[in-house]
Amino acid sequence: MEPKTLKEAVEYYSNPQNCREAIIARRWPDGKVKCPRCGNENVKFSDKYNRWQCGSHHERRQFTLKTGTIFNESPVPLDKWLVALWMLCNCKNGVSSWEIHRAIGVTQKTAWFMLHRLRTVLQNRDYGRKLGGTESGPVEVDETFIGGQLKNMHKEKRARYDMIAGSKGKTVVMGMLDRDAREVRAKVIPDVKRETLQAEILKNIKYGSAVYTDEWYGYSEVRYRFVHDVVNHSQTYVKGQIHTQGIENFWSLLKRTLRGTYVAVEPFHLDRYIDEQAFRFNNRKNKEGKKLTDGERFNIALSQVAGRRLTYQELTGKLCGEAF
Repeated sequence: MEPKTLKEAVEYYSNPQNCREAIIARRWPDGKVKCPRCGNENVKFSDKYNRWQCGSHHERRQFTLKTGTIFNESPVPLDKWLVALWMLCNCKNGVSSWEIHRAIGVTQKTAWFMLHRLRTVLQNRDYGRKLGGTESGPVEVDETFIGGQLKNMHKEKRARYDMIAGSKGKTVVMGMLDRDAREVRAKVIPDVKRETLQAEILKNIKYGSAVYTDEWYGYSEVRYRFVHDVVNHSQTYVKGQIHTQGIENFWSLLKRTLRGTYVAVEPFHLDRYIDEQAFRFNNRKNKEGKKLTDGERFNIALSQVAGRRLTYQELTGKLCGEAF
C-alpha cells in the first residue's frame, strides 16, 4: 500500500525495494525496464550490485534507477531523495534547505543542491496547449515585482536594476491564470514593456480568448487579437467577472513562500521557485475538481524525474549543462 502521509512515506521508502518499485512504475509504466542510453528492453538486474546491465554492446552498459534522472550521479540514497521530494510537493509554503538538512540527515549545502534539482522536476514549460479558447474559460494576466527596495541595495546591485525598465529595483514576474482549467503559468521576464508582455500573451493564449488585465498600458494592444477587458484598480478591483483576483491570489502565495520560508532568493534562481509554487497550485485539484491527496501530488512529480539534469556548476553559473 502506497503512503498517504509524510510519516508513512518515511517508513515506506526506507525499504530499497519499495523505492525501486515506485520509480519503475512511474518511469516505465508498462513495467519493462529499458536501458536509458539505447532504449533496449533486454536488460538483466543484479541484486548484489543493485543495478541493471544492458544486453546490447555499447559503452556504459550498466545503469541504476538514478541514471538518466535528476538523481544522476548523486551519492545521496533514494530514500532521502524521495522524502525530500514529498516534502517539497506538499508543504504549502515550501521547505527550506535547513529543514531538509535536519529532517533527512544531510548537510545544508547538500540539501540546498537537492532542492534545486527537485524544483527542476516540478518545472513544466512544455505545455503542449495554449490557455483559453472555446474549450476553456477566460484568462487573467498580470505582472508583479519581487525583491527588495533600491534604497536598501548596494550601489553595484542597484546599478544593475536601474538598467531594467520599470523594475523599480525588483525582478519582474509575469503570470497567467486559466480560470476553468485551474492552471497558472508564470515566469521571470526582463521588463514590462508592451512588446515583452504581448509576446508572452501571444505565446501562451489562444487567439480570440477572453483576457482580463489591469489598466497597465503594456496591455493596450491586446484587444486586436483577444476579447480584452480591463479592470481599473484605481476605481475598483472587481467588475462582475472582470478581475485579476485569481492570479493575484497566486502572487500572494508565492510571496508568502519567498518571504516566510526562503527569505533571500537571487533573481538567477527565481524561476525555479516560481515553478515550485506553480506545481503545487496547479495540482491542488484534478480536472474534475476533486482535491488531490499528498500521495497523488507526489506521484505526479515522481513521474517527471527522468530526462532532467542540473549540475552544481550549472546551478551556480560556472558551467553549462552536461550530458547524462
